[in-house]
Amino acid sequence: MTQAKTLARLLTDIRACTLCAEHLPLGPRPVVQASASARILIAGQAPGRKVHETGLPFNDPSGDRLRDWMGISREVFYDDSKIAIVPMGFCFPGTGKNGDLPPRPECAPAWREPLLAHLKKVELVLVIGQYAQAWHLPEAGVNVTAIVQGWCQHWPQVLPLPHPSPRNNLWFKRNPWFAEDVLPQLRQRVAELLAS
Repeated sequence: MTQAKTLARLLTDIRACTLCAEHLPLGPRPVVQASASARILIAGQAPGRKVHETGLPFNDPSGDRLRDWMGISREVFYDDSKIAIVPMGFCFPGTGKNGDLPPRPECAPAWREPLLAHLKKVELVLVIGQYAQAWHLPEAGVNVTAIVQGWCQHWPQVLPLPHPSPRNNLWFKRNPWFAEDVLPQLRQRVAELLAS
């Protein structure tokens, strides 16, 4: 009970954070989903503009694709008792020449370890994109394709994934092994964890 209260207080503090407000083009709006009972952790990068507007993580085409990869409905995806969603940066960082900017560097050092310490029931971490992979799998290097190709090294506790953004459609076409080999394993593992 005390731990749940502590997590609730931490989430309240995170949602009120203004640590990097001066650098955020739309202002702070931390987006996070977590519960001490969650069995699956989605470690993403940072919310996009649409997620910033709605306050709902992965409420965009990337989220549609991610839910398809996992084989789950929106209802299950947004059930914080089952799935925690903790990006590297909690706020929309803005847009650059080639898409959204990287997560703000102040966020993860301030909040990540205290928050992850409460998620003791997590049995699968989906590590999405280069910034999350650099934090969760620092020994794996920086090449997202190589890290995802080596997914078996971390399985079944951790699964590195490319970002599900439509901007990566060419990557998915060039790497058919991902849909053929990785996604069936992901769907089976997710189903097992949610059923138990």
